Amino acid sequence: MILAAALAMAIGPQRSLPDEVSADRLIGTVKGLAQFHTRNTNSPGLTEACEWAAAQLLTIPRLQVEVMKYRASGNRVAEEKDVVQVVAVLPGRTDRRILVGGHIDSLNLRDDPVTGRAPGANDDASGTALAMELARVMATREWENTLVFVCFSGEEQGLLGSTALAQRAKDENWKLEAVFNNDIVGNSVNTQGFKDKKQIRLFSDPADTTKSRELARFTEWTVRQELKSFRVKLVYRNDRFGRGGDHTPFMRQGFNAVRFCEVWEDFTRQHNDQDTPEHVDKEYLRNATRANLVAMVALANAKPAPERVRIDRRQGHDTRVTWTRVDGVEYVLYHRNSSSPVWEKSIEIGTVGEYTVKGINKDDNVFAIGAKGGIPVEAT
Repeated sequence: MILAAALAMAIGPQRSLPDEVSADRLIGTVKGLAQFHTRNTNSPGLTEACEWAAAQLLTIPRLQVEVMKYRASGNRVAEEKDVVQVVAVLPGRTDRRILVGGHIDSLNLRDDPVTGRAPGANDDASGTALAMELARVMATREWENTLVFVCFSGEEQGLLGSTALAQRAKDENWKLEAVFNNDIVGNSVNTQGFKDKKQIRLFSDPADTTKSRELARFTEWTVRQELKSFRVKLVYRNDRFGRGGDHTPFMRQGFNAVRFCEVWEDFTRQHNDQDTPEHVDKEYLRNATRANLVAMVALANAKPAPERVRIDRRQGHDTRVTWTRVDGVEYVLYHRNSSSPVWEKSIEIGTVGEYTVKGINKDDNVFAIGAKGGIPVEAT
């Protein structure tokens, strides 16, 4: 499998990281967040919830936890003010960063938005719990790259917290290579009778200013190789119609960013007092967490992406691909039919700077090269 070496490097003789994800711990975090009357960004409950989450994260060894303050304003904020969100960093051997998060704030649109009961169990304590669980699990190992775990706030007021953090990442020149946003990831069955326990959607934008689409494609491939009973369903648009998520500000700043979301949302339990923990499927949430984890493991140990990935344009029934190699970096070649939305095969090719794929022609297929565990770069 593509991740065998990365997992062995990170895990050693211990059991696999995906097996360490705890459904009980996840639902415990969801319940802990849902106990706040509301976590609305305009209410004192947000600060209390962020302090609670930060206290949980501070118990994790080596994790650097910050309650980040930023200025919130806009149509959905009564008056401009300082609000907080939680940013936790697990230092790696490099300053290249991989980020995962969910939004900690909640909202009730059937009552007073500031004072109405808003447990926000699935939207989005589920995504917040997922990010916090990944922090717990991944902090038990050492990684090549630096990992960032975020409890965003201000999402319901217009992606305020993620906008502030994306701007900070840009201003501070973060080497941010991937952003995984998890928003509404804990429900497998809705009141309309639709259910899907075996898949989670992954949204990505096609903009050529980022490799968000390739991040999504790589994530789907990685999950397909590593998890036999759970799949990623790629959705080739940035987000649901008329709605947005915390990956978007990062994508707009030029970072690779995607959004996980359950297959069948229950709209009757969103933005009201019915979004409670008993409606969260803890095993589904565990699988969503495991899907994030296998992608994070790959990227956490990946070397930088190759440059100048080119196809030899001379006629022939084989395809020769070249790229600028870096000493000591192992590479993987991916290919798929041009009509396929997903990678169909990968070949581990070692530390070379060129490779010829026999019997597969360049006209009908798409090829890419990636550092082992990294986002593939399409050959042109």
